[in-house]
Amino acid sequence: MAILKIARMGHPVLKRRAELISDVKVPEIQRLIKDMLETLVDIGGAGLAAPQVHVPLRLVMFHVPEARAGKEDGPGAAAVPFTVLINPEIEVLGEEMAAGLEACLSVPGLAGMVPRHTHIRYRGLDGTGQPIEREARGFHARVVQHECDHLDGILYPMRMADLSTLSFVEEMRRSVEAAADID
Repeated sequence: MAILKIARMGHPVLKRRAELISDVKVPEIQRLIKDMLETLVDIGGAGLAAPQVHVPLRLVMFHVPEARAGKEDGPGAAAVPFTVLINPEIEVLGEEMAAGLEACLSVPGLAGMVPRHTHIRYRGLDGTGQPIEREARGFHARVVQHECDHLDGILYPMRMADLSTLSFVEEMRRSVEAAADID
């Protein structure tokens, strides 16, 4: 296995629509899944899409740890285990949208407020080629939408309604720390 290099905003692989995967079980796809998982664990992110590691294929993976689910969606929110999703499709369930702070491994050091649908259903294949279908709400829905956007050449700043919310993460932390010192 290997830690893969992350493509950054501006790289052509992040600007194009990714190709469908015709056979999940071929060694190259199984190796890609393992390498992406190792990369995601190493980086400590919530999700990763194949185009982010310079591979223009329709494959994403994500997870929502219990602590993150509780922080984002409130106490008792369910964790989501590591999930591999191949050739995903998203169906929006309801009109409700919510803005939330997003960051991205391909847009390092920045974060901004992005409106996303709060309730979706997604389907595709798992890492063994078995069908997977789930409903997602809250942060789980946000992560899936964010990662699947990568498969269509979309980065989160392209979804932002107000670019004035785009900030360096380091500056956001300083502001929060300064506000905490005042209280």
